[in-house]
Amino acid sequence: MEEPETLGFEHMGLDHRLLQAVTDLGWSRPTLIQEKAIPLALEGKDLLARARTGSGKTAAYAIPMLQLLLHKKATGPAVEQAVRALVLVPTKELARQAQSMIQQLAAYCARDIRVANVSAAEDSASQRAVLMEKPDVVVGTPSRILNHLQQDNLKLQDSLELLVVDEADLLFSFGFEEELKSLLCHLPRIYQAFLMSATFNEDVQALKELVLHNPVTLKLQESQLPGPDQLQQFQVVCETEEDKFLLLYALLKLSLIRGKSLLFVNTMERSYRLRLFLEQFSIPACVLNGELPLRSRAADPEAGVARGIDFHHVCAVLNFDLPPTPEAYIHRAGRTARANNPGIVLTFVLPTEQSHLGKIEELLSGGSGAPVLLPYQFRMEEIEGFRYRCRDAMRSVTKQAIREARLKEIKEELLHSEKLKTYFEDNPRDLQLLRHDLPLHPAVVKPHLGHVPDYLVPPALRGLIRPHKKRKKPPSSKKAKKAKTQNPLRSFRHREEKRGATAAPS
Repeated sequence: MEEPETLGFEHMGLDHRLLQAVTDLGWSRPTLIQEKAIPLALEGKDLLARARTGSGKTAAYAIPMLQLLLHKKATGPAVEQAVRALVLVPTKELARQAQSMIQQLAAYCARDIRVANVSAAEDSASQRAVLMEKPDVVVGTPSRILNHLQQDNLKLQDSLELLVVDEADLLFSFGFEEELKSLLCHLPRIYQAFLMSATFNEDVQALKELVLHNPVTLKLQESQLPGPDQLQQFQVVCETEEDKFLLLYALLKLSLIRGKSLLFVNTMERSYRLRLFLEQFSIPACVLNGELPLRSRAADPEAGVARGIDFHHVCAVLNFDLPPTPEAYIHRAGRTARANNPGIVLTFVLPTEQSHLGKIEELLSGGSGAPVLLPYQFRMEEIEGFRYRCRDAMRSVTKQAIREARLKEIKEELLHSEKLKTYFEDNPRDLQLLRHDLPLHPAVVKPHLGHVPDYLVPPALRGLIRPHKKRKKPPSSKKAKKAKTQNPLRSFRHREEKRGATAAPS
């Protein structure tokens, strides 16, 4: 018996303006989470929904939210303008993404539905003015929403009808537990609520008790990550820390991994060490220094980048350091193989970390015991010739070099900050002192390390790769200028080449 065909958005009874926006976004049919969640939400049910990262969770709550708001304004007596929907997210970046998606879906009803993002602490004055206009939807982190409630800039007791908690599994781990409990005291007794999450951990269960009333639980029968036909997942055991650096150098310099890559480490110091190490070999890299809310209390400091930014066309995720929790692995791996794009995840693991890796495997396999992280077949002895280069580069990346790299980045941020522009206009001497401060030299780069002679290339790869292929002549000035504006390390939105992610173990 054939499975019934998925119903399209046009069969959900949505407002024609929402359908037009969906069409403009190029969505021909709903994703699994959207297909299941939207009809239940429109019936007024509370929802607890688990669906993997990149599966369309934002639209799954945004579409019924907008539909319910539009229906209320179109039927019955005229209602007073008020904040009727609240969307809570764990980071400022996620707040921007949620606001952007809601506004895209409300493109044809922007006069009827207004959306405000109040997640940025530095914009309190302008946010106060926006909230006085009583937007229909307010998006923000729990701390910022609570702050506005306590200052009476925002009142929800008599008007709120819909509460959304997005990325619910991160809210408690980001230290928002107390703020969330205080915030709930400012809400009415009755409202509809959605909890959206990539995992169902203990924190989500606690939130369920606090927020939901007789919810429908959608635990979709799908893996938390794409299947092996879309996402390849590997593990490689490295005997020492030095082996990890050596292997990474070989993978990138010999083009065994191609395309845009995200490298995850467990501390900020490690991220700068890794960047400076790669720069020794003329491998361009940048540090994503995510500013997390209440960073001092964040239990999972890498999650701001792992879950807070929606990168486009990431071909590979490399766990240079083993993720601290199984859930963190899901968060990191979810940065690649999004939508229908392919991707790979390669996890470096030390012998002492094997038991922790087993817990990650258990989560990924769902208790079936089937291997998910396949061994990456790579013979370390074939790249032994690179070890002296690796050690040379590691010696150059001193603690002083790392410190200066971080200071240099802070200095650049200060010089180019729009928020400090007025201050520097009033205090030109401070600007001059900053500009003419002693130059910082994060690490001495040795040009010869960027070249890989043929005799060092493993025999199995000779003829297949050209690590020191001559560069093409510089493009004309117009093309050069265009290329500069599309620097993927600055925008991370650079158009991806047609070739997909490839991993070529020897």
